[in-house]
Amino acid sequence: MNEVELTARVLAARSGDRAAQEALVQAFLRPAYAVALGVLRNVADAEDTAQESLLRALRTLDQCREPAHFAAWLLKSVRHRALSVVQQRGNRTRLLGTLPPGPDVAPAPLAARQRLIAALEVLNPAQREVVLLHDLQDWTHAEIAAALEISETMSRQHLFVARRAMRKHLDDGTGKEVVDG
Repeated sequence: MNEVELTARVLAARSGDRAAQEALVQAFLRPAYAVALGVLRNVADAEDTAQESLLRALRTLDQCREPAHFAAWLLKSVRHRALSVVQQRGNRTRLLGTLPPGPDVAPAPLAARQRLIAALEVLNPAQREVVLLHDLQDWTHAEIAAALEISETMSRQHLFVARRAMRKHLDDGTGKEVVDG
């Protein structure tokens, strides 16, 4: 969606146009999830955070000063909400004196998925966000840069370093990547 289309959809959604609101949800729910997952590393929390952030964004569209920059505004909100969840989780852990029960990621039926999730764990949050947006959502570096408020060069650098780290993690010691376990 280009800037003109995005601006038109945001303005229409502000005025209560349900179709425009649905179009924004369709376009940005998966990227919001990718950013939340990059921070939280927990599938269920990432889903909840993405949905809550998107619903809140739709209710407060009048606070988005630049409709053409809706993606950056939304993803910044998602990141802040996800960091808040991490902080709350840490506070809860300190109060209870134990780690919260349950796995950090949903059970994966395939060994390949488990290995990829483990490889994502070796990345820092910025690298995870860029990898998830670029490789899973097919966003360009320009789109990622605008949404995450970084330069295109930094987006490319995060992706380069992240892929190298993931390859190293997935390497089985023979010099060949093993993805299917």
